[in-house]
Amino acid sequence: MLRVGYPDTIDEELLSELPDGIELIRLSERMDYTVEIDVWIPDPYLTVAVKVWPHIRGVKLVLAMMAGTEWIPPVVGPHVTICNAHGAHNISTAEWTLGAILAMLKYFPLYLDIQRTELWKRRFEASVHYADITGDRRPIYPPVLLEELTGKRVLIVGYGSIGKDIERMMGPFDVDVKRVARSARTAPEVHAASELNALLPWAEVVVLIMPSTAESRWLIDRPQLRLMKQGTLLVNAARGPVVNTDALVEALKSGRIRAAVDVTDPEPLPAGHPLWSCPNLLITPHIGGSSPKFSQRAMRTAAGELARYMAGEPLKNVVQIGV
Repeated sequence: MLRVGYPDTIDEELLSELPDGIELIRLSERMDYTVEIDVWIPDPYLTVAVKVWPHIRGVKLVLAMMAGTEWIPPVVGPHVTICNAHGAHNISTAEWTLGAILAMLKYFPLYLDIQRTELWKRRFEASVHYADITGDRRPIYPPVLLEELTGKRVLIVGYGSIGKDIERMMGPFDVDVKRVARSARTAPEVHAASELNALLPWAEVVVLIMPSTAESRWLIDRPQLRLMKQGTLLVNAARGPVVNTDALVEALKSGRIRAAVDVTDPEPLPAGHPLWSCPNLLITPHIGGSSPKFSQRAMRTAAGELARYMAGEPLKNVVQIGV
């Protein structure tokens, strides 16, 4: 019988998603013994999962609960097949992205600060903010107190399944979208990564949603930030190392761009780091995928892969084939 190890942090009701004909092995970061298993479903949190790994043997297949699996190959080695949870947090991450864009364009961070100070007249600070960040100093009456997403030019960098869902959710806002992926393709038109620099000056909103790889490290660095037009909103829903943090701090402090990030480099972002105090910035602490429905979708994805594995069928979400 196939032995499947799962994290003790998972609600056992979710185990009903898994197929019959397996032996479930409960795994804890507090384990002080070793067990033999065939399939490992790691804890979604890296710090917990790596504490479990030294206590398990015989793993042939890893079914991750997250889309990002960059930490797994160095831990388990090349002989283990790895599948990610492709699609499990599309909805929550895409919704975070749309929410972050709207929060920044509606100046919610400023208005939250105004709420805390209980000074209604401070709302006119929004007009100053608009002029400073966009460079638009025309006399506008009534004064500008927020911006609109509708009609803006949006560049989605990383056009996988989450990128597609982000575009779908922005559909009602009638945005003008351009897409970038590793390689160009058609229907819809997707530009190659080599065209990124040429597209950046066009965009008013730049969304990053790609895996962390050697190729994507510092994809957004000082040259790319300089190419962005005044007031561009940079949204990082990908991984922290996709952006050079020092360069981002400089760009934010200069007032050239604004940003919303759910990921940072380093992560967790330590107290006292200059990024915390940057202007024109919204930070959330890597929460974009963590909705109440995430675990259920992740386990359902793992269950599908496990059923295919048991039937000898090809796996769908393979990111490493064991050798």
